[in-house]
Amino acid sequence: MGKVAVGAAVVCAAAVCAAAALVVRHRMQSSGRWARAMAILREVEEKCGTPISKLRQVADAMTVEMHAGLASEGGSKLKMLISYVDNLPTGDEKGLFYALDLGGTNFRVLRVQLGGKDKSVVNQEFDEVSIPPHLMTGTSEELFDFIATALAKFVATEGEGFHPAPGRQRELGFTFSFPVRQLSISSGTLIKWTKGFNIEDAVGQDVVGELTKSMEKIGLDMRVAALVNDTIGTLAGGRYHNQDVAAAVILGTGTNAAYVERAHAIPKWHGLLPKSGEMVINMEWGNFRSSHLPLTEYDQALDVESLNPGEQIFEKIISGMYLGEIVRRVLSRMAEEADFFGDTVPPKLQIPFILRTPDMSAMHHDTSPDLRVVGGKLKDILEISNTSLKMRKVIVELCDIVATRGARLSAAGIFGILKKLGRDTVRDGEKQKSVIALDGGLYEHYTKFSACMESTLKELLGGEIAESIVIEHSNDGSGIGAALLAASHSQYVGVEES
Repeated sequence: MGKVAVGAAVVCAAAVCAAAALVVRHRMQSSGRWARAMAILREVEEKCGTPISKLRQVADAMTVEMHAGLASEGGSKLKMLISYVDNLPTGDEKGLFYALDLGGTNFRVLRVQLGGKDKSVVNQEFDEVSIPPHLMTGTSEELFDFIATALAKFVATEGEGFHPAPGRQRELGFTFSFPVRQLSISSGTLIKWTKGFNIEDAVGQDVVGELTKSMEKIGLDMRVAALVNDTIGTLAGGRYHNQDVAAAVILGTGTNAAYVERAHAIPKWHGLLPKSGEMVINMEWGNFRSSHLPLTEYDQALDVESLNPGEQIFEKIISGMYLGEIVRRVLSRMAEEADFFGDTVPPKLQIPFILRTPDMSAMHHDTSPDLRVVGGKLKDILEISNTSLKMRKVIVELCDIVATRGARLSAAGIFGILKKLGRDTVRDGEKQKSVIALDGGLYEHYTKFSACMESTLKELLGGEIAESIVIEHSNDGSGIGAALLAASHSQYVGVEES
């Protein structure tokens, strides 16, 4: 019996040892995997670094490209488009005006009743319409017919508090937030699509002509009085309420900036100098690129696989369309190389753009002790359950790295504009107040992003100047701004109200 007992004990001991070895190996593998995941995270953090010295280089490069783009067509990656807006709203505008705001996956139709100096915006209403995805890559006619129909429906609901002047055509400001070669205040040809749109037969066409054809087809009697982009609309809306507004920046699905330039500082302008001496410039800053931008392999892969490789590089690292996708790409790498979510790569994690920036923002702002918002988002969007608190913390840190880079680079871009205007220093002991009008869902809803951007701009400006530079949220500036520009460019300007 003794030998059997000893044999059994030996077998048991061997089994225990084997089990212990498995546990140790599993722990070693697991700690090895964790170390690999951490190595990926630290590498991303290093590559996304934006020390103040680098931000100053980015701002200087932005200023240089601005000069080059104003000097000649095609002289820079920044298009520096002449907008033909040389008179921004003053606050005296009166009457009923419409706006159409097309700039992303939704468009808005809006009407405002303006009451002049003392009353400003008396009344306003808007409606938001989603664009079916197939129309974003269909034909020009299909897209503009869809928009005109929605606009006609909206006009039909005009009610109390809105007074179209008898015998006058309704007038519309058209905010079209894609690169356009402006031909006049109310016409312009599409240069290229961005933000997921790709309608080939519209490129090179006058977008006002396309919309007008669609409106005429359904008997909607409306004149497009001004064609602007969302950034110029935001600038106009900001200036209507505050005459110190010098520039506008949109941080939303896409990103852009516009500012008021001295007309004599635009060498490529060959027309008569405007009476105001000023001209609004649409920078198209999403297309900015520089060797100083901190780019990672994830950004390069995203760019190569995008609809517009090599274009809109600045936009692809700072705007709402792309931030969540950058996070997804890093998590996907962690899942593939470090089994971050277990032995298999979650299938949903491999779907491009499944992780949207609003979801990234919700995770980044999660303050619950167990980061349950992070856990919920992973489960609902990526179908990843059973994540540990340790893993959730890593995901929040990754969101912070990607958002911080975007926010700090946005601030560097704004600083570059202020440098171009000579508003980055005190002149002759005189502090000139400069207001930057900001709009866009990213700026408005991603609090950590906007707070980081504002503190970085202060850091770049330095204490004394920072006091005279103000960032103002120009809520729905682009919609109201377009209506205001329709008013200031109305065919009835100078004709007394009947």
